[in-house]
Amino acid sequence: MESTEIFSGYITWLITIVVFIVLLAPQIFKILREYERAVVFRLGKFQSVKGPGLIVLIPFIDKVERVDLRVLTINVDRQEVITKDNVTVNVDAITFFRVVDAEAAVIQVERYIHATSMLAQTTLRSIIGQVELDELLANREKINKQIQQNIDTQTDPWGIKVVSVEVRDVVLPENMKRAMARQAETERDRRAKVINAEGEFQAAERLVDAAKMIETAPAALQLRFLQTMNEISEENATFAFLPLPMDFLEAFKSMADRGKSGNNKNDES
Repeated sequence: MESTEIFSGYITWLITIVVFIVLLAPQIFKILREYERAVVFRLGKFQSVKGPGLIVLIPFIDKVERVDLRVLTINVDRQEVITKDNVTVNVDAITFFRVVDAEAAVIQVERYIHATSMLAQTTLRSIIGQVELDELLANREKINKQIQQNIDTQTDPWGIKVVSVEVRDVVLPENMKRAMARQAETERDRRAKVINAEGEFQAAERLVDAAKMIETAPAALQLRFLQTMNEISEENATFAFLPLPMDFLEAFKSMADRGKSGNNKNDES
């Protein structure tokens, strides 16, 4: 009878221990994914950075802060900014960053994601306030790089690497949009006039070259005359054009010149 009671007592203790372990298992064992790290504090003091995989902790003594090492994104809300040339614009951006030092991200700054977001907002406002509107619109990549380097320098002590910053939208006031539209239209008109002027200049050069060639080679004029007659004949099939030789025309011209000179002599006499 006594042995039965002793055995029952052992079973009770064993069940109690098993239940206790089962209840404490989540506090003892943690499984971390490949992209996660656990910053372990023992009695409030930093102990180590563990993971990935299965880690073992001391219940009620060890506390854990999980840190995600993947690239995270922060949307910088649209905000009103005044550029260097006193133009008010609304801009928003997106920031890509990742934690490279889990210990520093937890110990050196409170809520590192929120802190990085606030820093991105202030840096965006500061950098855009140093450039003019034309530069903001034309050199977006340069400004993105400048903002990224500025934020990355300030977050380096936090164990955070800023991968990139992209300024997404630049919203202009309506009066500025209309002014830029007029400027663009004026620029298009100017370019069209320049192109027309260049075309006329080239055409004039061609005419000068053609005149010089005809002057040195009169036969070229006759060939051009015959070509023109041929084109006219093709367009007007009902008419027949009989081109006159250039020598024939020259003969009439000589006769006309002699007649004119004779008339001049008679007038003098």
